[in-house]
Amino acid sequence: MDMHPQRWGDPALAKPLPDAIRGLVDMAIGTADTPAVEIAPLPQTGLPADLLDSLRGVLGDDAVAVDDQTRRLRTRGKSTLDLLRARAGDLSDVPDAVVRPRAHDEAAAVLAWAVAHHVAVVPFGGGTSVVGGLVARRQGYAGVVSLDLLRMDQLLAVDKISMIATFQPGVRGPDAEALLAVHGLTLGHYPQSFEFASIGGFAATRSSGQSSCGNGRFDEIVVGLRVATPIGELRLGSAPANAAGPDLREAVLGSEGAFGVITEVTLRVRPAADVKAYEAWVFPSFTAGAEAMRKLVQRELRPTVLRLSDEAETFVNLAGQTNIGAEQVSGCLMVVGYEGTAALGRRRMITEALSELGGRPLGEQRGQEWAAGRFAAPYLRDAMLDVGVLVETLETATFWSNRDRVYQAVKAALAGTLGERTLVLCHISHVYETGCALYFTVATREAADPVGQWLVAKAKASDAMLDCGATITHHHAVGVDHKPWLAREVGPVGVAMLRGLKSALDPTGILNPGVLIP
Repeated sequence: MDMHPQRWGDPALAKPLPDAIRGLVDMAIGTADTPAVEIAPLPQTGLPADLLDSLRGVLGDDAVAVDDQTRRLRTRGKSTLDLLRARAGDLSDVPDAVVRPRAHDEAAAVLAWAVAHHVAVVPFGGGTSVVGGLVARRQGYAGVVSLDLLRMDQLLAVDKISMIATFQPGVRGPDAEALLAVHGLTLGHYPQSFEFASIGGFAATRSSGQSSCGNGRFDEIVVGLRVATPIGELRLGSAPANAAGPDLREAVLGSEGAFGVITEVTLRVRPAADVKAYEAWVFPSFTAGAEAMRKLVQRELRPTVLRLSDEAETFVNLAGQTNIGAEQVSGCLMVVGYEGTAALGRRRMITEALSELGGRPLGEQRGQEWAAGRFAAPYLRDAMLDVGVLVETLETATFWSNRDRVYQAVKAALAGTLGERTLVLCHISHVYETGCALYFTVATREAADPVGQWLVAKAKASDAMLDCGATITHHHAVGVDHKPWLAREVGPVGVAMLRGLKSALDPTGILNPGVLIP
């Protein structure tokens, strides 16, 4: 299913902001109906007829589309900046054509064609990028094509002895789980974009799912890769581990299509979770809850899901939980989840540890409500934009000893830039023995120029992250939005390495130009 060009997700699930929540938002921020305008007619394809004919000769007529509807649905990703531009009627970054290969050899043929005619190519999986990762630079190229991996949607192999499976890159999250379920297996990778994002996209952006405390980040479960590059085929991953030089899989993971097109991904799988349980806990403060998380994972007591909201996010979340009893809860909510028998086997020890560390259990109802709505937040963002409230997210990661410094600095940067009637919410979304990821949600009244408004706030928050020694991104990738800060994070030698890889694998620069590489 394709997403709406001006909104997130399934158009049938779009809903107005509930009256109760709108009342709270109106008091805290202020609202004003701000509907999206009608999308302007798209510019005609910039590719000459002879180039389109030669492209159809490579793939066949049915694999090349230039109609407005197809091109419109392959324009940009789903960041708030992307949506604000689309809601204003601006789809000026529309590709000239959409091409849909069915297999590795066809993807490679598209790249050869693009090199021959100097056409920019943007690999497209689920279209869920939130960092401008699908907006190629057009200047200097004969045109831009979207290389849509929609038709590369097969589970190619399952090895139950080794517990690995190989997918084509266009398989969406729910379809991957359905295909594996036939074999009694699962990936257990559930980012918020799960319903629409693709296997190739998970790999190309170093995705991290909500169950990663127990199941690991996506890059940790990648065993092998097949990649089409402008200079030939790259196959990686012939063994579970090796010492054959640097791990070149790491050069592809997170590369956002700038080095090649991922055409196959081999992944570690696990037995399907026969049972799942999610529960809520409350801690007296964000600091107390974070300390409990640190001590829990450093004792190697890992549930599958472990998330902690700060005081502001807890208040907002509780305000939206209309189906839960009237018990008054103050402090910070933690969600703890167990997926599978092995995880549930650790529940008693984890429960004892959380109680010892100052937590109070609230039972399963709030935890189950979180699980039921875990993919719904982007729909709420659309409803907020409809009433003139700018909502966006940003995330970072740091070591435990630096957590509070980063938390306070980013909050101050956002609130100081956006003004008094701004809500800055935060939760710890992922945890490690050495540190954690901080995920911020910002809501403020839209200015006359909301794009410029957010760019200033984002810059201040990004500067604060790096000033504190944190990373510019934990799981949202780099795209265009984070590129100005990547050079500072990796340093001049790191930039030289990235540019060297780009030059070696894509010497004419046709792959997603302008994205990732400083």
